Amino acid sequence: MDLWSVLFDILILLLTALVLGVLCERLRQSPILGYLAAGTLLGPNSLQVVSSATEVSSLAELGVALLLFTIGLEFSWHRLRRLGIAALGGGVAQVIVTMGLGAAVALAFGMSPRSALAIGAIVALSSTACVLRLLVSRAELESIHGRHALGILLVQDVAVVPLVLLVSVLGGEGTLGEVSLEAIKTIGAGIGLVFVLFLLFRWVVPRALNIEEMRHNRDLPILLAIVTGLGSAWGSHQLGLSPALGAFVAGMLLAASPYSTQIRADIASIRTLLVTLFFSSIGMLGDPLWFIEHLPAVLALVVAIVAGKAIVVWIVLRLFRLSHGNAMAAGLCLGQVGEFSFVLAAAGRGTVISDDLFTLIISATITTLFLTPYLIALAPGLSFVIVERLRALGLIAHGAMSESAEELPARAHLIIIGFGPAGEVVGQAFVNMADLVTVVDLNPAMLHKAQRLGFTGSIGDAMHADVLEHIGVSTASTVVVTIPDPAAASAIVALIRSIAPDVYIIARARYHRFYAELLASGAHEVIDEEQFVGARLAARLRRRLRSDERLKRIEG
Repeated sequence: MDLWSVLFDILILLLTALVLGVLCERLRQSPILGYLAAGTLLGPNSLQVVSSATEVSSLAELGVALLLFTIGLEFSWHRLRRLGIAALGGGVAQVIVTMGLGAAVALAFGMSPRSALAIGAIVALSSTACVLRLLVSRAELESIHGRHALGILLVQDVAVVPLVLLVSVLGGEGTLGEVSLEAIKTIGAGIGLVFVLFLLFRWVVPRALNIEEMRHNRDLPILLAIVTGLGSAWGSHQLGLSPALGAFVAGMLLAASPYSTQIRADIASIRTLLVTLFFSSIGMLGDPLWFIEHLPAVLALVVAIVAGKAIVVWIVLRLFRLSHGNAMAAGLCLGQVGEFSFVLAAAGRGTVISDDLFTLIISATITTLFLTPYLIALAPGLSFVIVERLRALGLIAHGAMSESAEELPARAHLIIIGFGPAGEVVGQAFVNMADLVTVVDLNPAMLHKAQRLGFTGSIGDAMHADVLEHIGVSTASTVVVTIPDPAAASAIVALIRSIAPDVYIIARARYHRFYAELLASGAHEVIDEEQFVGARLAARLRRRLRSDERLKRIEG
């Protein structure tokens, strides 16, 4: 197909996604629903406006790879420890239990073991993109149920890689021995890929990032990251593996670099474009007429998914001593089938998943995504009602455990933005509590200086929301903005205030005329350099004059 025809289809798809996304935002829904609706409306099963659906879907695969690459950039042991054992252990248990339960139900309906396992893998995953966006917009990400939902989602994202391999192996034809041999080959190829990428990101990439030219030009580390991320996805594809595997591993290995925070922020625009295409391409798989004709089957599957996943998460988190209310709320937040489930369904289509079953899964998945904003909004109140009703029926005990006993609150920390001379002086005063200090600076040399003092550091531009969210600005007690550029400082203060309304902000005003602007941007305190320097000069002058008067009296 002609390149310009494909470009026209992409433009029409993005424009419709934009319009419907704005409409969803106005209705207080996730714009992802608008992207899905755009694909369904323009796709081959509706208005048939987009004729190059295959090409768009191929491009959307890059969106999946890039999304997993950015998830890999967030996959650090430090963040995992902060989530706690209940969230991480609950995530592993949820994937295993949901997959097993889904497979058992599929077997009960007469499906083959291979198809049953594939269906179990598909329904085990929830929507990271949709749930996290909604939790952040509702300021519930740091709530008890929000943190546990985040932990389970993170485990699910990691599980995507082996699940894709599993579905690909299940789709292979042949005897049990041949399938087992193919599985061993696939696993071997995956291990080989991970080993090569480990060597690359352990020895080559860090040295490349430390080249002098890389430090002086912000564009070069971004280009290196994109080349390595997409190159890893391409290498994974060439080995017959899912591109998502290579992209995720590349992101995870690059996460050890201090550049990871800024890279994630800088590629956010590209990721948004490709992920929008991804959700729109998913929408194009929907068939409205088929949906209407098979409405009872679709609704039955939707009810089974929402109720089943909520109950599984509730039971699993209860095993980790979470309260009934918070466990149920987290379960309701995760009561949908996620975006990566489409990847699994596409991998098994035509082999372990028939066309009718594929359409049923797609229809149910899109429906659960449409229900997600309502489930998350209702989760805290609805979980309380359900728990109280169960207690009234005597199905669960009263006062099983207190909320305070199940989770220790996250320790508040201090963030220093800019670690030049002013930032270093601030940091020196808190060396005795270095584990609670996070430093952000664009200059690698400044970051190395902060790390030598024991502080956690990230190379990043604090004018990007992604950078601030990554360093945990919403849970910080105080943020100190020390950068000298007045315009940038005002923009950073305003951005912090919009993300974390309750955090205390102390800002530096290089010149007196920017004092009021920084206060208006949201700073609680502004240190006016010109007034401060003037006061210090006056104090020195008074001391000198007193010294002179004493000298005069001695001489007299």
